[in-house]
Amino acid sequence: MGVQEQYPFDVEAARADFPILDRKVGGDPETPGEGPGDDTPLVYLDNAATSHTPDPVVDAIADYYRGYNANVHRGIHQLSQEASVAYEEAHDTVADFVGADGREEIIFTKNTTEAMNLVAYAWGLEELGPGDNVVLSEMEHHASLVTWQQIGKRTGADVRFVEVTDEGYLDMNHAAELIDDDTEMVSVVHVSNALGTINPIAELADLAHDHDALIFADAAQSVPNRPVDVKALDVDFLAFSGHKMCGPTGIGALYGRESLLDEMQPYLYGGDMIRRVSFEDSTWEDLPWKFEAGTPSIAQGIGFAAAIEYLEAIGMERIEAHEDLLAAYAYDELAAIDGVEIYGPPGDDRGGLVSFNVDGVHAHDLSSILNDYGIAIRAGDHCTQPLHDELGISASARASFYLYNTVEEIDALVDAVGEARDLFV
Repeated sequence: MGVQEQYPFDVEAARADFPILDRKVGGDPETPGEGPGDDTPLVYLDNAATSHTPDPVVDAIADYYRGYNANVHRGIHQLSQEASVAYEEAHDTVADFVGADGREEIIFTKNTTEAMNLVAYAWGLEELGPGDNVVLSEMEHHASLVTWQQIGKRTGADVRFVEVTDEGYLDMNHAAELIDDDTEMVSVVHVSNALGTINPIAELADLAHDHDALIFADAAQSVPNRPVDVKALDVDFLAFSGHKMCGPTGIGALYGRESLLDEMQPYLYGGDMIRRVSFEDSTWEDLPWKFEAGTPSIAQGIGFAAAIEYLEAIGMERIEAHEDLLAAYAYDELAAIDGVEIYGPPGDDRGGLVSFNVDGVHAHDLSSILNDYGIAIRAGDHCTQPLHDELGISASARASFYLYNTVEEIDALVDAVGEARDLFV
């Protein structure tokens, strides 16, 4: 049986919902259509940075602007009421998607980074102090690492890092040593955006809760492509971004246990998050609105919900199976090329991405060469500079996959990597 015959759903039918995948690329971006190479088919393998947006999601956003564009929670006219209902129901859709108890546990943010900062400032500045510690991992995205690092500097709390093994896994023995009775927060990425490692969040949650600490999962690379249930993981906070899961940019979500969010003070102040204001003091609106000050990202929230409905129509188990298939295939094919070094766990035990380097070829040069073949990948440190320092490299190339990618596109990547290697040999 060919690999294509193992696809868990009709990938070509899904691709039809993404017109951008039919683009031809190449030539001079200042004069598209006029230069050589403009007929090169796009092979988009940069999904860990951002995914594409299908027509049903674009239509949902356009329907809002064309049919009921109005501010939410601020008018009794029909358009405002319709917009308010759609925006509030979007919270319900997100809550159901990750297994939260209700919209009260879902705060809309710009992205995962803002969600991390919300907790760090609204909870961390109040709860952390000298003698406390926050435990991270060496594979953290800068959104987590830099945020807690700077909060640690402000509060005097120590920031500790769980080591990564040579195979790319989290060293759980080291984690058990670092998480102690002085630990207040464990903040760990669910799926590494650089190594593809799938971290044992539920096991880390047990460790944290055994020491009366909280746990925050950065799920930016897991919620888009696999079933995630906050109750099964037993996390206290979890964050993810819409633009990595077929949604628009400028929208993400923070899940937080209602009891914790109730106790936390707002991160931003202004309109819509207040219940009563006087010249002397203010009181806050109910959850989740007390954390959503000002005019929110209404169209983006509606598009976020539409993206979730699109993913659910395909099925998250099928999307996960498809990514697993592509990751294993890409790992095996790239590993067969002389001079290619792949970082992270084996191909059958990782999320849907592969980071690698080619001997004698800088990752930036490799990305530039691949671009000539119409192949879009990421090159750099992937917002994980300390991890790259630990690996002893300045940068790596990363190919990341999503529901619309195919085996043929991976074959094109592999062929182009081989051509690039030959150019530098």
